[in-house]
Amino acid sequence: MQEPPATPIARDELALRRHRFFSDLLQAAQSSTEHRVRFDPLGPLVHPGCDSTDKEEHLEELVNRLENVTRRLENVHFVVHTQDIAVQTSTPSPKRSTSSTSSLSSKETISHPPVSMSVAGYEDLLAGPVKEYLQLSKKIGGDVAVHSKLVEKVFQIQLQFVQMAASRPAPMNQSEQISLFGPLSAQIQQIQEFREKNRGSPFFNHLSAISESIPALGWVAVSPTPAPYVKEMNDAGQFYTNRVLKDWKEKDKIHIDWCKAWVQTLTDLQQYVRQHHTTGLVWAKTAASGGIPAGIPPPPPPSMPIGDISQMLNASDDRSALFAQINQGEDITKSLKKVTSDMQTHKNPALRSGPAPFKAPTVNAVSMKNVPPANVPIDKPPVFTRDGKKWLVEYHKGESVVVDNAEMNNVVYMFRCQDSTLTVKGKVNSIVMDSCRKSSVVFDSLVSSIEFVNCQSVQMQVLGKVPTISIDKTDGCQMYLSSQSLDVELITSKSSEMNVMVPKANGDYSEYPVPEQFKTTISQNGLSTTAVDSLG
Repeated sequence: MQEPPATPIARDELALRRHRFFSDLLQAAQSSTEHRVRFDPLGPLVHPGCDSTDKEEHLEELVNRLENVTRRLENVHFVVHTQDIAVQTSTPSPKRSTSSTSSLSSKETISHPPVSMSVAGYEDLLAGPVKEYLQLSKKIGGDVAVHSKLVEKVFQIQLQFVQMAASRPAPMNQSEQISLFGPLSAQIQQIQEFREKNRGSPFFNHLSAISESIPALGWVAVSPTPAPYVKEMNDAGQFYTNRVLKDWKEKDKIHIDWCKAWVQTLTDLQQYVRQHHTTGLVWAKTAASGGIPAGIPPPPPPSMPIGDISQMLNASDDRSALFAQINQGEDITKSLKKVTSDMQTHKNPALRSGPAPFKAPTVNAVSMKNVPPANVPIDKPPVFTRDGKKWLVEYHKGESVVVDNAEMNNVVYMFRCQDSTLTVKGKVNSIVMDSCRKSSVVFDSLVSSIEFVNCQSVQMQVLGKVPTISIDKTDGCQMYLSSQSLDVELITSKSSEMNVMVPKANGDYSEYPVPEQFKTTISQNGLSTTAVDSLG
């Protein structure tokens, strides 16, 4: 059965259905838009909900927004124009009014200078081991918790001091320097006085460990090497931390963690000082200025003086002449004169009898700064004194010095001695030999370590126990060990001619050289370094 032919009435009904379908579909899809308009194949029909009142309100809103944008552009143009006038007339720029500034943006902010690396590093120190020490002190309670409040305050004072140093130059006179260091010094003294007032406390060893090592925060006044000073103070408090470990090892583990947290605090402080303040507290070169409002361009550079224009014109002429000569190519050699035999010195003896040609003057070596080598002795009076827990042996030449009646928390410091011998009786914390030449040290036992720094041809002999020997930038070091020190650890860097003398059963010594040459290879896990024996 065939389909009846399409009639005009059928076509009109199909078009009407198509019109209703597309109108309903577009109305449902675009009902949430601001201009709710629907389309169909027969032409657009505006939705009844979009009346003339909505059109007028929307048009008024667009006009208001356009006026606000225009007003902002005019204000920005006015600010830039006034800055240009101020630069051209060499007069200060007029202060912008509050109304013009507020019209720029209600959410305008001021850009602050970035935090320096030294300040950020110190904040990380406070957020790490210092915070752990404070939490453990609070758990222990009693005098330890009260003492930790004073320690927390001294770290906050030093943080403010580091922030101040990052924003201003170093003080010019001594009185200003003393006033700046005053709060920090007073707080350290208060921490030490708390220990003296509570000698009967059951946590006296805890208080002593802090009081003996808290002067490490005085590194801000030490130069040029504050990092070793922090380590020295850390070693000074190790005597009492060892007592805490011994007394509480079998009782409460929190005291063990407390000791580790405090030692780690000073160790991280030493690393921080070594990284950010290697040669002393770093001050800013100039005072920090205030922030500049964001969005406002900087003033243009001053106009060039009129006198410079002629110089630029002359320079351009010179450059043009230079390029013209270069473009000549091989023809440029035509202007050169031929050197005849009578012009040559080795062929014309008469020229050799004339005046010598001009010779540039040599730099006067006397005007240059003479830095004496390390092995040159300094003509200063010898020093042998005790400063608190530190024994100072300095500038001795051809003498024998004996340190007697020393305590376990004492530190012996030997500096710039030549052809001298130092004898330390009793057990002390540590010994440091700095910039000494052809000198030796003999000691009984050490709690921590002995260090050789910038020395030449030095010797040491231990009669008892020494845990660690550190050698840095030293040429020639002979180490005589005892039978109790065979488990010693040697840490060397940038040194040479180091020999370890190990005792034998017959009383003689066996000599073992410390490796100076190393071989490094690359493996899958990184670098692998091994010592290389000399075959010569």
